[in-house]
Amino acid sequence: MQNTHSKTWGHRCAKGAARHQFTTESSRHRNRCSSLPPFRATRAAGFPGRRRRRCAGAATIRLVSNATRALSSSHWRRMASSSSPAPVPAGESLCQKRILSSRLYLEVPPSKAPVIYSPAYDISFLGLEKLHPFDSAKWGRICRYLTREGHLEKKQLVEPLEACKEDLLVVHTEEYLKSLKCSFRVANIVEVPPVSLVPNWIVQKKLLYPFRKQVGGSILSAKLALERGWAINVGGGFHHCSAQEGGGFCAYADISLCIQFAFVRLNISSVLIIDLDAHQGNGHEKDFAHDGRVYILDMYNAGIYPFDFTAMQYIDQKVELVSGTETDEYLEQLDKALEVSKSRFQPQLIVYNAGTDILDGDPLGRLKISPEGVVTRDEKVFRYAKDRNIPLLMLTSGGYMKSSARVIADSIINLSNKNLIELGSQLG
Repeated sequence: MQNTHSKTWGHRCAKGAARHQFTTESSRHRNRCSSLPPFRATRAAGFPGRRRRRCAGAATIRLVSNATRALSSSHWRRMASSSSPAPVPAGESLCQKRILSSRLYLEVPPSKAPVIYSPAYDISFLGLEKLHPFDSAKWGRICRYLTREGHLEKKQLVEPLEACKEDLLVVHTEEYLKSLKCSFRVANIVEVPPVSLVPNWIVQKKLLYPFRKQVGGSILSAKLALERGWAINVGGGFHHCSAQEGGGFCAYADISLCIQFAFVRLNISSVLIIDLDAHQGNGHEKDFAHDGRVYILDMYNAGIYPFDFTAMQYIDQKVELVSGTETDEYLEQLDKALEVSKSRFQPQLIVYNAGTDILDGDPLGRLKISPEGVVTRDEKVFRYAKDRNIPLLMLTSGGYMKSSARVIADSIINLSNKNLIELGSQLG
């Protein structure tokens, strides 16, 4: 097991050519509304002048001062010129308009819990969903465990709206969204070849619509987290999808969308992503490669998909695990990583990608974490947020065994029992 966040400043000079190559690739971000300075921000007092990124092959640590983080996007543009403010690029202005005109930020009454779910999340696709190891009905089963056992009433669940095309264009390009009208393209993303033979209107209805509903849930969860202190989207966490590229059963970049909406609608300027899915979160890592407002802590099995070495350059705090890592070692590494992050970044929101593919026996995650270990992991992350008074949203992400739903439900129940969240009658 490796924790590579301690590599030295000297590694920054290696392999500059790879850095230039990614800069060319990053043109896809033209549709995003983040407004960045023409130089790289630095992050923490005690590390003045550090560049934003390391070169290829080195671990990355992004450090920015408290004063820098407090600057808004418009302030960055004013700072760019002492004589007159720089004009807002047309793409950024359009992006902000899309966010401000979106209907996804629903008003949720206090009687409802900040637990987001829709029956439309569950995928039933002519039996084709059974050809992928992912349990495409786990989201509904999680909620049934919670409601049937009396921890939450159905009427207390929050149902999100579907993310429409204008919402998706906040991050994704027209070209990418158009590509999803090709069933062959979708089949490659979800890794189910027979999908390529299905008429695309059926693919849209049976597969992509459930994904878009979950995206709506992820976006809404940020608003609820800021209002209530926490929120759980019983779905989402499509961390392999970036602005222009889907993969690994991830067709839409809900994490990137959620954060971009939060920047504009919730007036925040610093977000911590804690990605504890067994797989590297290469999608959001690429999307926020040059955004100093986002700090990424990614703890994953380095010996499995996606092997995205370009995206690895943009992880601020990287904890690489080996196949077969067991519960005690995993939790010890998590404790160390959370402690390190405290001194490096002060977020206004935490996005917690809580994949359960770390479970012992998961065919894709290849780690050996017990169900009790997953429950403890989630408790540690929620306590980390609550002790620091930072709003947190949780996404359920990957998990390829039928037992995942039971474990997630048990974890949510534990969080309630430990008074880290409030469910059911606790809402008053």
